[in-house]
Amino acid sequence: MFTFKAMPINIAIGFVTGRKHFQNVLTTYINNWIEHGLIIDKNVRIHLFVAYDLKYRNTNPEDFKNIDPEIASVIDSIHFYGRRAIEEEKENIIQNGVLNSEEVDLIFGDGYAKKRNAVLYFAIKLRMDRLIFLDDDEYPIAVTKNKFDHLIWMGQSVVGYHVKYSSDADITHGHHCGYISPIPQIPFDKTLTETDFKRFIKALSNEIVSWKTVRKNIIENGGVTYADTKVLNKKKISEVKEEYGMKFISGANLCFNLKKCRKKLPPFYNPPGARGEDTFMSTALSDLKVLKIPVYTFHDGFLNHKHLLRGILSTSLEPVKINSPNVVKRFTMASIGWIRYKPLMVYITQRKNYDQIISQVRKDLELSVPKFCKYFHTDQFNQILTELKQYDKNVIRHFNSFQETKRAWFKLIQKTAG
Repeated sequence: MFTFKAMPINIAIGFVTGRKHFQNVLTTYINNWIEHGLIIDKNVRIHLFVAYDLKYRNTNPEDFKNIDPEIASVIDSIHFYGRRAIEEEKENIIQNGVLNSEEVDLIFGDGYAKKRNAVLYFAIKLRMDRLIFLDDDEYPIAVTKNKFDHLIWMGQSVVGYHVKYSSDADITHGHHCGYISPIPQIPFDKTLTETDFKRFIKALSNEIVSWKTVRKNIIENGGVTYADTKVLNKKKISEVKEEYGMKFISGANLCFNLKKCRKKLPPFYNPPGARGEDTFMSTALSDLKVLKIPVYTFHDGFLNHKHLLRGILSTSLEPVKINSPNVVKRFTMASIGWIRYKPLMVYITQRKNYDQIISQVRKDLELSVPKFCKYFHTDQFNQILTELKQYDKNVIRHFNSFQETKRAWFKLIQKTAG
């Protein structure tokens, strides 16, 4: 149980969501906060900030706003940001002469990065001390295995740990276990060999997807990432060092100490239609102190383990198999999303070798993509090569857009943060 003194401290809990499932996740987290003493501690004030997307799952506002009154009563304040609320704020910013319409459209709008920016902006505007981002498919629990291969589940005080360790940092981010990757377990054959798979993964690779992690978690563990017992037991904290111009952070299980960094924190950004908003923020954190802290969330990437939210613990974690059309579709869409941000990531972090790296990526995909199409009986993988060509062609435009987004953001935050 955590006790915080010399406070009060205002903690914003940020969700960007489009799933009705969000309500169940929120209930679980609130029960978690009660269990770990955060609700009864009068020095801790928890505020909920939710940016929701009605298009993602054809939802309506009440799917997010209709929180059980008993649950809502334990939170100090609740703030929802749909399209209308964000558009009204954009108009206020323009009318007050802070930004022009082009600048404000760079920061706010549709897409995951821009909705994260909305949550971050309002948390700063409302003078929150911390902002902790959580995802609606990640739960406050860790899973590992003992020497008999039996699963061991452990509750995690995600918010408590972030508040505890962020006092001496600008940013803290935790660990992830469970079904982190959308890559299914693939039985190799003559059509698709392990060498083909390795070539494909190396072409798409980024800070999350690498051949080393894929081989361990997908091939050896059936798609499951287990929590590291050394992290859980030793509670080791480490400062994130800069590599290739990046201090890597994850998009959730993530905390910003807004008291320290509100004027220095860059915006989220991704190229159109891509993900990687946390990646591109990671390229602009050179002057900030980033800590990796010993707390896990369980990523339920395929939403096959929602029963965990009801306290029903699995005795085994099955591999993600390729016999489901939804699994294959998610894998192809994730691959397309990864390749869309690969050119800009390489351009920012390894610009001198950009042409050489992208040329090798193209060669690897030209060799591997036809085999993936044949193996999965779909032509959808061909789109990866099309997207690579398009995003490579536009990489300088996307880079300039990222730079303009940062300039507009800092201009806005200087006025907002006071």
